[in-house]
Amino acid sequence: MDINVSLDERAEKHLAFVQSATQQRVSDIVSHALDLYYRQLEDQQGVGTRMLMESDFIGCAEGPENLSADYKQHLDAALPHER
Repeated sequence: MDINVSLDERAEKHLAFVQSATQQRVSDIVSHALDLYYRQLEDQQGVGTRMLMESDFIGCAEGPENLSADYKQHLDAALPHER
């Protein structure tokens, strides 16, 4: 895939520095940067799901199958009422 981008002065300096330090082609630098960014996002998004799955919080309750539809009635019946 061919990509055409415009860089601001800061990004251009960063690219020039990385290219000078690594002697890599711009396409290799962009590809590597994209891989790193992808892994970072994948890790961030997976952390929440992984934490929930490891916490035993998901699916930890039992109740009527229609609880999501009539939870107010079940809650009302379970709470003490003032007299």
